[in-house]
Amino acid sequence: MASCCETEAAAVTTEAYLAGAAVREARELVAELCRHFYAPGWVTGTGGSITVKVNDPAVPLADRLIVMSPSGVQKERMVAADMYVFSADGKVLSEPAAKPWPNKPPKCTDCAPLFMKAYQMRGAGAVIHSHGIETCIASMLDPGAKEFRMTHMEMLKAIKGHGYRDELVIPIIENTPYEYELTDSLSEAIAAYPKATAVLVRNHGIFVWGDSWISAKTQAESYHYLLDAAIKLYQLGIDWTTPEHGPVNRAKRSRSILNPGIPNECHAAEPLKVNNSLLPIIFGATCVVLDIEGTTTPISFVTDVMFPYARDNVRKHLTSTFYSEETKEDIKLLRVQIEDDLRNGIPGAVPVPPDEAGKEEVINSLVANVESMIEADWKVTSLKQLQGHIWRTGFEREEIHGVIFEDVPEALKNWNSRNIKVYIYSSGSREAQRLLFGNTEHGDLRPFLCGYFDTTIGNKKETRSYFEIAQTLRVDSPSQILFITDVFQEAIAAKNAGFEVVISIRPGNAPVPENHGFRTIKSLSEVCER
Repeated sequence: MASCCETEAAAVTTEAYLAGAAVREARELVAELCRHFYAPGWVTGTGGSITVKVNDPAVPLADRLIVMSPSGVQKERMVAADMYVFSADGKVLSEPAAKPWPNKPPKCTDCAPLFMKAYQMRGAGAVIHSHGIETCIASMLDPGAKEFRMTHMEMLKAIKGHGYRDELVIPIIENTPYEYELTDSLSEAIAAYPKATAVLVRNHGIFVWGDSWISAKTQAESYHYLLDAAIKLYQLGIDWTTPEHGPVNRAKRSRSILNPGIPNECHAAEPLKVNNSLLPIIFGATCVVLDIEGTTTPISFVTDVMFPYARDNVRKHLTSTFYSEETKEDIKLLRVQIEDDLRNGIPGAVPVPPDEAGKEEVINSLVANVESMIEADWKVTSLKQLQGHIWRTGFEREEIHGVIFEDVPEALKNWNSRNIKVYIYSSGSREAQRLLFGNTEHGDLRPFLCGYFDTTIGNKKETRSYFEIAQTLRVDSPSQILFITDVFQEAIAAKNAGFEVVISIRPGNAPVPENHGFRTIKSLSEVCER
């Protein structure tokens, strides 16, 4: 006997259904949106593309048919009959009839595989691909940047999961001669930036998705507004990445303003070349990257204060914020991770029921999984993101205060005065890192830090993560970066990437192997003195 899902899938692919009102309305909607977005220049010259899922409440979103605009058709003249219709798994069910010369033969958009990634990986209900000039220019302001960043702009509130004070981060991928060749890099960006609802393609345009066509349209309009604002601020010499929006040093722009995790808090001057005798050399480094646990902060603070706080408050946090967009995104990420854990037979992983089971049942299973992850000290993005949101509440209520070693503030000030840029690389989310250093018993130390890296750039025990950091910091050589950590495997990975490495020996740190071959310190002041 066929399952309910199989029966629904078969029903929506019949000729009668394809000719029905729901599909017809979706076709007309895509045509209308193409005509609408032609006016502001998003889809001129037959460029750009739009796709929506058929709105049929009787069919689960994941199983609904997909309507896409074609390639090579004048967008301002599009009609419903020009559209392609796909099954939920990407098979063409209906294509437009050929039109007489000078029209081109019907051709499906090259964006189809990219659109499918947004549908499959994000549960999108619509995707808009724009060639708007502002999306192209904004991606070119810094040719080496892998992210576009902006904060403290009113229109940020129109982006899902963001408020006025939040930092917008849009990943940037490199363009290719053919759009379908972008599929892998787009997929990687979607996976690496779970909060993102857009990806910029350098020198090309932007992909924006939402859970409905209204959400996608609203966000697309807001992204274009924000990118246009950034271009205008750039021309005025105003920094759009900081809350103050003060004047920016153009000489520093290419190294800092758009690079991941870099400059929102960094006030140090641009480092001089290593071979300049005026530069105080720290093992030949112009940048210092610091681990947190066991390097700047006692491991006991993390294990005895931070983790227990998250564990003890996870149920309260999920209950009070269950219907917020931020927590919905957290739960979506946790579901993906838990499903993966179940497939791999990870101890402690339990199934999470669908939302229809009720809020309490969902929260009960999520709490059980999160407690198990914390107990096992999982270094996964879904857990770290949720923990960061729980800790944010703790810091705001002053129930938590950041603890750091006594030598850390002086070392940060010392490096800052000597034009050495300092960054943090931790498995904790970037938000959690900012909270820790912004609320210490020594005051706010964020002005001495130039940026933050977390596991979205890669696992701390993998060499490629350090290659990515070196590319982000745009140093002439990886050897210009000094990495300080207490974890031997991280030290090996960073060394293999060409970093200078020092191992931190602090009370409570795990022992390192004998004859490990690395220099060691018991205080950051030892680095400053060498």
